[in-house]
Amino acid sequence: MCMARHHPRGDLQAVWFVIFALFSSISIQVDARPNNSPAALVHPSGKLLAAEFLSLIIDPDPDQIEASISAIEAYWMSSALPMAVETYLYTRSPRARAFLGTKISEETKVTVSEDINALYYWLWNEDIEPSPDYSNFKADFYRYIDPAFETYFRDRQASARIRLDEIRWGGVHQDGIPPLRNPKMVTAAQASYLDDGNIVFGIAINGDARAYPKRILAWHEMFTDTIGGVRIAGVYCTLCGTVIPYRTEVNGTSYRLGTSGFLYRSNKLMYDEETQSLWSTELGEPVLGPLVDKGIRLPFESVVTTTWGEWKRRNPRTTVLSLDTGHRRDYGEGVAYADYFADDALMFNTPFQDHRLANKREVLALRFAGSPKDQLAIDTAFLAKNTLYTDKIGQQSFVVLTDKTGANRVYDPESIAFASYDGEDTLLDDQGQNWSVHEEALRTESGGELKRLPYHRAFWFGWRAAFPETKLVH
Repeated sequence: MCMARHHPRGDLQAVWFVIFALFSSISIQVDARPNNSPAALVHPSGKLLAAEFLSLIIDPDPDQIEASISAIEAYWMSSALPMAVETYLYTRSPRARAFLGTKISEETKVTVSEDINALYYWLWNEDIEPSPDYSNFKADFYRYIDPAFETYFRDRQASARIRLDEIRWGGVHQDGIPPLRNPKMVTAAQASYLDDGNIVFGIAINGDARAYPKRILAWHEMFTDTIGGVRIAGVYCTLCGTVIPYRTEVNGTSYRLGTSGFLYRSNKLMYDEETQSLWSTELGEPVLGPLVDKGIRLPFESVVTTTWGEWKRRNPRTTVLSLDTGHRRDYGEGVAYADYFADDALMFNTPFQDHRLANKREVLALRFAGSPKDQLAIDTAFLAKNTLYTDKIGQQSFVVLTDKTGANRVYDPESIAFASYDGEDTLLDDQGQNWSVHEEALRTESGGELKRLPYHRAFWFGWRAAFPETKLVH
């Protein structure tokens, strides 16, 4: 695939050009169309309409395109709108695009243009039940991009726990942005490639502290590793600014996860190798495929977004990703996704527009197992001014400490009330007792300990899209 220098997802227009060049060499036969008689096109399941839309994408024969347009016009139903929008996005036929643009505009009263996001925004805010064969339409189409994609969708519509029309291709093959599996780590002293101001994602489990520099992880978006004896899949959705370290074992079953190539609300969807189910990155659970509704939800750990200098000061025995990843990339600071991070524009839109914060303003994202229906986002700019902040979600109280570099850490205060924080290593409670700040707990010299709570950062728009009912502190 064609990969742009600063953008791991590549130039999508260039990617599509390659794909459609491939389509032009494919001679396909739409099995669902046994003959050209109108009677053969009448089917209550909508399967034959799905075949006609597919033909508009991958069949270069002008006569067949006209036949498909005639069939769609004759047997149009509102449930075909998701297929029509997806076909409009991908067809290379000017005739098909003109027809679909007119048809969609008639149905939606939205002027169809090259800005497909406006059309998707309208679609996702309408309650439209898609054709019963929509998932198979996606399977039939996306298999031409990557044969692995077919299994994601084939005969799985009933299992979907998210809207199928909100599952959008991100421009890469399965694991086309290659995960780092059991990556090579080096000591802090050996990491001469890092400057103290470089951004790292710090994780500490059972006394094992590891740093994953943003400049490397942005090119890979996922790593699998063992930290403190715990198998972890660290998922970095660059588009929504979220790193979440998930434990990959649930009820005795270990899941080998990868990058599906698809997005939901601008957030990457994972897949598991065994069943090819699609998983929500934010929820850590399957949302399409045979693992749905099996009670599977991955536990997640905390991650600190901080500078390399501050992380190694606090954790002098830390290890950190080596530049020897097995891949050739420009791992310079700020290179990957440079254009995307430079402004507030989105590459893939969501059904929401919430202007209380800028799209890519970072928030501290909080959700706890004890209150699964409650979520809270706290503006990191607010926390920078309120370096000792206490609050509650459901029955869970918490305290957020924001150090002098702007890094956030979250702990369970239990019954302790804190009076002050020095912005570095020490807290004072209202009884005059000192508490020292560690990655996994707050501790006193007498042996008192308050455990860390799970937390991570996210771009505001991404967190809001994943959890529409979230509360916001700003």
